[in-house]
Amino acid sequence: MTTPVQPQPQPEPATRGLNRQLLGKLLVIACVMFGFGYALIPVYRQICEVMGINILTQKDGTVAWDKNTQVDTTRSITVEFDGNAQGPWRFRPVVSSMKVHPGELVTVLYEVVNTQGRTVNAQAIPSYAPQSATPHFKKVECFCFQQQTLKPHEARQMPVVFFLDPALPKEVKTITLSYTFFEIAGLSQARTPAVQ
Repeated sequence: MTTPVQPQPQPEPATRGLNRQLLGKLLVIACVMFGFGYALIPVYRQICEVMGINILTQKDGTVAWDKNTQVDTTRSITVEFDGNAQGPWRFRPVVSSMKVHPGELVTVLYEVVNTQGRTVNAQAIPSYAPQSATPHFKKVECFCFQQQTLKPHEARQMPVVFFLDPALPKEVKTITLSYTFFEIAGLSQARTPAVQ
């Protein structure tokens, strides 16, 4: 003999109401958490910009070069170049320093060599010392404006074209331009097919 299947008791209307309330509260909390996380991005950028730390790539590639700009030949600023590699490559400036007159258009090359047998995607982030020189260092062209894709064992020279604003404070005699060149995690793996 088989015993008849007993129907499952239905939740009481009060329990259903509490469940709906809890679900509503959880959805509101999830939306608030998402909104808070999304809002942190511009707040983080503003804080970093104000404090002068971890300044993301400046989009000053649209700076128009005025051919009539006067070069201040009475001043010489030493610009030192530095390259830091965080990834599978060698990265360095071709020259370590040079003398620059404010207003003079200058080109310097950075060299990168991918030492891996795979394609990598990377980005360079600039930093300046002293911080007071940052708004006066105008890049017209820079490899840091976009991501770089390096093929296996590829070597490349990448230019930075810049000028120093003649309004640079007189007490600044030396400026250090430093780049940190790092691999963009996930992007390289997504584009590299898996080896069978």
